[in-house]
Amino acid sequence: MAEKPVPAVLSIAGSDSGGGAGIQADLKAFARCGVHGMTAITALTAQSTVGVEAVEQVSPEMILAQVRAVAEDIGIDAVKIGMLGNAATVAVVAEALERYAGEAPVVLDPVMVAESGARLSDDAAVDALINDLLPLVTIATPNIPEARVLAGLGDDASQEDLARVVQSLGPDAVVVTGGHSEALVDLFFDGEEPVEIPGERHPSDAAHGSGCTHSSSIAAFLARGAEPLQAAAAARQLASLAVGAGLYGLGKGHGPVDVFDLAARARADAAFAGENGR
Repeated sequence: MAEKPVPAVLSIAGSDSGGGAGIQADLKAFARCGVHGMTAITALTAQSTVGVEAVEQVSPEMILAQVRAVAEDIGIDAVKIGMLGNAATVAVVAEALERYAGEAPVVLDPVMVAESGARLSDDAAVDALINDLLPLVTIATPNIPEARVLAGLGDDASQEDLARVVQSLGPDAVVVTGGHSEALVDLFFDGEEPVEIPGERHPSDAAHGSGCTHSSSIAAFLARGAEPLQAAAAARQLASLAVGAGLYGLGKGHGPVDVFDLAARARADAAFAGENGR
């Protein structure tokens, strides 16, 4: 079999019909990072910039079949895991990793609540995620509220406390993202010394999909050979740029992040067309 021209990264996550988060955000981030994106869809959502209207889970058998199909043909160089939803989905994803992922690094974004506030994981799924999935993970990327749930700690817990407890649950490393803090600093912890990862602040109403973009970018950089801390730092920068270029005004709610800065490209194309249409 010929060597792959680029690494192939699998996203196991939910679909966002509005194109801002989930599988759709992951594929855009993968392309931006120079890897081939593959998908195993865990749930369908009827979703827009305003909120989530409906969620339908994909059967465990179909999730496993999707992973098997790409693993046996293309191969998997890294995995990003997003929305899972229920305990049965968590169980089959853990099975899929053990059967088909081999030594590929695994990034888990423990999606529990949508940006609109809609609950995306039930309590049984959270328990299964802690017990069955976190021990299989290379890097977990919870935001501060998600880390509180995983760690079982209250609002007074520091970002470092959260990182230490979540890392003790099994992942090789944890990045507690700082989007819900004043400092907006991510904290990386792999059992040694915690490392702060700062990033530029971009006040924006177009941050939908920033967490998905961040975690999928980490998986892409790991697939390309980066060390975990390097991958986390590069992904933090890319996610920040994507928020800064976010598509404000696209839809009636919070617009999506934009890793390709499409608005700038559209302006440049319009200017080019104008110059050459004289």
